[in-house]
Amino acid sequence: MANMRQLFIFLAAIFLIWACSTQKATVKVEKTKPVAKVDSVEYDIEMFDSKFETWYLTHKKPSMNRSLQYYENWNKKYVIAWNHKSMEMGKGSFFAPIVGYHSREEYGFELNHKLFYYFQYVENVLNIQIMPGGPKVVADN
Repeated sequence: MANMRQLFIFLAAIFLIWACSTQKATVKVEKTKPVAKVDSVEYDIEMFDSKFETWYLTHKKPSMNRSLQYYENWNKKYVIAWNHKSMEMGKGSFFAPIVGYHSREEYGFELNHKLFYYFQYVENVLNIQIMPGGPKVVADN
């Protein structure tokens, strides 16, 4: 047993010496110039009315476009009115899905344009008033 113990200590010592004496590989880290980050957040609108897409494609006319600010301002008002009706009427109402539109977020022209036209579609085609005094950009059914 003593020989086994001495052999174990001897092997452990050799292993320890070998582990400490081997050359470790080193990695050189070089500083690089920082790469500019690009914000790649994309937003999309999910419509629950399948007829809206067809209607939208036939009614969006570049000559009738307004400014981004125009669409943003109206969308803020419409979203507040929509979400108020959604909470007021409950889950069974037409307004059940709350619109997650935040006024400080930059959604871009396309999304704001499409959202505005959706509100126009609901008010002028489906004849469901979201808020009184809204614009009547699209009047035909």
